[in-house]
Amino acid sequence: MNLHEYQAKELLKKYYVAVQEGVACSTPEEAVAAYEKIAAETNSKFAVLKAQIHAGGRGKGTMKEVPSQHGVQVVKSADDVKTVATNILGNTLVTIQTGEAGKVVSKILLAKDMYYDGPSDRKEFYLSILLDRATKQNVIMYSTEGGMDIEEVAHSTPEKIYKEFVKPGYSLQGFQARNIAFNLGLTGDAQKNMIKFVTNLYNAYVGLDCGMLEINPLFKSADDKIIAVDCKMNIDDNALIRHKDVEALRDKSEEDPTEVEAGEFNLNYVKLDGNVGCMVNGAGLAMATMDMIKLAGGEPANFLDVGGTANAQTVEAGFRIIMKDPNVKAILINIFGGIVRCDRVAAGVIEAYKNLGNITIPIIVRLQGTNAPEAKKLIEESGLQVQSAILLSEAAELVQKAVAVTA
Repeated sequence: MNLHEYQAKELLKKYYVAVQEGVACSTPEEAVAAYEKIAAETNSKFAVLKAQIHAGGRGKGTMKEVPSQHGVQVVKSADDVKTVATNILGNTLVTIQTGEAGKVVSKILLAKDMYYDGPSDRKEFYLSILLDRATKQNVIMYSTEGGMDIEEVAHSTPEKIYKEFVKPGYSLQGFQARNIAFNLGLTGDAQKNMIKFVTNLYNAYVGLDCGMLEINPLFKSADDKIIAVDCKMNIDDNALIRHKDVEALRDKSEEDPTEVEAGEFNLNYVKLDGNVGCMVNGAGLAMATMDMIKLAGGEPANFLDVGGTANAQTVEAGFRIIMKDPNVKAILINIFGGIVRCDRVAAGVIEAYKNLGNITIPIIVRLQGTNAPEAKKLIEESGLQVQSAILLSEAAELVQKAVAVTA
């Protein structure tokens, strides 16, 4: 589960991680009020207004409706705040990570300016924590080259990216935190603050069951404070059962509505760009089914695993979800009845067919395993226009022929 920047920062503060303070706002009027409060607290006219979406690259991103407006902007007055907030809220932000469709912005964060003057130089770093599957360890990736161009740094100068691995079950060791501060070129108070920051950040990563935690930029202020100016946080969905407070922060408007609906029926659904809808039980079989569709010359329109406890209701829900995709030209149902009974799936197909009304899309069914004969009999006696197959390769070929006819 992804979190917004303002939500992630509030969670980090519980682990004593220093963050750029700010106020989340839903209207230009709220933003103006927040600006006036921040200006009074900091005795500075500078503040930063940031669009809140589940995607990176906001600083370089632009609003589709107002191309001159970026997703992050420094503001110097209440009038600036009102203008920028009006340009962003309710409009679509397009970044390198959103694709051309972009994401609609419903919230903004008005944050304090961290680029004030002081006795030392200001610096921007990059730091992230995630699981390295190759080594089966958590890894802290960091660089002296933080900021908006980190993707280019990783591509062109990968030697500037450092890595610190932490063994499972172990906390971040003191020497590792000191090594990070040393490689970033920090000394004195800045070094001490970085050691404390990284240690607390790793504790937050583990304590919150994060899948990924990225700070960019990780900022050294002119008075040697180490601050998370931005934060991207992803929580492991499987761990939400023990983080009910975090689960309550979920913003479904940022997610694909079809995938949200599928989740409500305990269906594992991922939308793809093809034209063949798939309904399969078991993730491995679903992957194999998609491979066979591609091998036969088709393109899968989705990944849909109905699981081992499928019944008529979940099958009908799966049908409805697949049918919502206008690109789908045929549907392949591939069920191996080891855990789930084939006749139960067949009953779901028949019920869905009747409830949905006239279905013009060709349906190919492959049911093998427990109660497969009973399932075949149910479908044959239902009068539905459904083609059946025994081999998976045969089913894929029937799908491709059906797509060719409807093309």
